[in-house]
Amino acid sequence: SVKWTADGSYLAIGTSEGDVQIWDAESQSKIRTMAGHQARVGVLSWERHLVSSGCRDGSIWNHDVRVADHKVAELVAHVNEVCGLTWRSDGALLASGGNDNLVNIWDARSSIPKFTKTQHTAAVRALAWSPWQLNLLASGGGSYDRHVHFWNTTTTARLNSIDTRSQVTSIQWSSEYRELVTSHGFPHHHLALWSYPSLNKVVDIPAHDTRVLHSSLSPDGQTLATAACDGSLKLWRIFESRTKSAKGKKSEGVSAGSSVATTTLSGTSSAPRTGLGIPD
Repeated sequence: SVKWTADGSYLAIGTSEGDVQIWDAESQSKIRTMAGHQARVGVLSWERHLVSSGCRDGSIWNHDVRVADHKVAELVAHVNEVCGLTWRSDGALLASGGNDNLVNIWDARSSIPKFTKTQHTAAVRALAWSPWQLNLLASGGGSYDRHVHFWNTTTTARLNSIDTRSQVTSIQWSSEYRELVTSHGFPHHHLALWSYPSLNKVVDIPAHDTRVLHSSLSPDGQTLATAACDGSLKLWRIFESRTKSAKGKKSEGVSAGSSVATTTLSGTSSAPRTGLGIPD
């Protein structure tokens, strides 16, 4: 597993041996290895100086990368591998999904789940917090579930659900539009764009010949990158910025499902680096 810090300065890597490595992007050097897990680390999520790691044994560790004794919390509620993990933007709540079909919501101040949801009937690896409604979480289930559920994490209520008719592998919210995009595996290997809260499907986009493993939105929130089992990486212009579309008076975020595919990405960033205070 891999996960960038918000400013792109550091990369966390989870290994099959159970280690979490921290790499400096500018120097392209490993600056720390945090050992301890007894099985592979399949998912990671950053919250400022904390990186949380989800393990095959069902445990979640919070690591403070600033101190030598890095393990500051262990969260145990899943009985199978943790395959979804994401912090809310304010750092108050952590959402986790597992191969045990559970969704757990954790308060940052506690090692006991705030609440657990059991409605999924397959593994939950797709989790995403809404960028414009703090207490709104979406979760997506695997091949024997195929649903996306929407949760109010204040009241713990399920607000609505979508039957996507395909394995849900990731969810990305638009920061500008009341829309979200889901990526899928069996049987269609596609992308789907949905409006919220109506949950009307805006468009289906044929994406890959095999299961979409992962998706990520660009920092400007306009371009979606997808990676599939066949080793292909594709870029999709999904959400066009309002500032760019104002002249054309477009009201929808989708840009007709147009795509640009590539196998090599490179570039530099002039964004300021945020130091993590990692010990030498």
